[in-house]
Amino acid sequence: MTQKIVPNLWFAGDAGEAGEFYSRSLPRTTAHVAMRYPDELPDFQKGLEGEPVVVELDVAGFRITMINSDDTFHPTPSISFMLNFDPRLFDGDAEAARAALDETWAALSDGGQALMPLGEYPFSPHYGWVQDRYGVSWQLMLTDPTGGPRPFVITQIMFSGDAQNKAREAVDFYLSLFDDGAFGTVVEYPEASGTAAAGSVMIGEFRIGDQWFSFMDSNVRHEFGFTPGVSLEIRCADQAEIDHFWNALSAVPEAEQCGWLVDRYGVSWQVVPESIGELLAKPGAYQRMLEMKKLVIADF
Repeated sequence: MTQKIVPNLWFAGDAGEAGEFYSRSLPRTTAHVAMRYPDELPDFQKGLEGEPVVVELDVAGFRITMINSDDTFHPTPSISFMLNFDPRLFDGDAEAARAALDETWAALSDGGQALMPLGEYPFSPHYGWVQDRYGVSWQLMLTDPTGGPRPFVITQIMFSGDAQNKAREAVDFYLSLFDDGAFGTVVEYPEASGTAAAGSVMIGEFRIGDQWFSFMDSNVRHEFGFTPGVSLEIRCADQAEIDHFWNALSAVPEAEQCGWLVDRYGVSWQVVPESIGELLAKPGAYQRMLEMKKLVIADF
């Protein structure tokens, strides 16, 4: 799968430990340290010299980047990860898929919190939603193999609070920025349900290229919302593409820093070149990045 958008998770100094945890807890998963902090750091990062700054997670071919920093930000369930235990991914063996789901649930629940208990629901015979010990949210679902095939990991975006009932509007906007995106199945609330208005999105899906996402309007009032604890990183081919996404998405000027931005719905994004790792390996590049808002490739 070509992955245009890479979720980034913010960790409070324990991304290396988390990488080992996820390698043990998630099926077909590996982690490696992709970048370490330089020996000289600004005052607000003192103490992290030589520690991992980026840990790359590969979950069945799906990339997640873990950022090692301080405790300024935390993930919330507004952006979670659906783990699709489709028997077709287990050689057609439904019992093997269910057993793998149960094993993963037990591992992620250790030190975590169940947001929806593991059990039978109208949409799945075996499903649960858990927030793990690091605050990252995972939805585990035993999938009906007669439906259309989907990848093992699907990023889910839940709109609530200030973004309540704006799920379809937001996804319309996101898809307008890409030339290879489209909606999949969208199910609406037939009538008002809690905080969700009639006609808002009960559950929907869209794709960018062959990368699938799920989205919904919450029908429950939550105390949490989108934060930079989970951001969506767009890998860009050149400066023109960086400019395109930055200019379209950035809606909160005070949030602009180091290629980070916040859009009109509160979702955090990073707009970076595909070669960001290679660029940051150049002498002095890390410090230059800290001084920028929008990343400019020529400045590296």
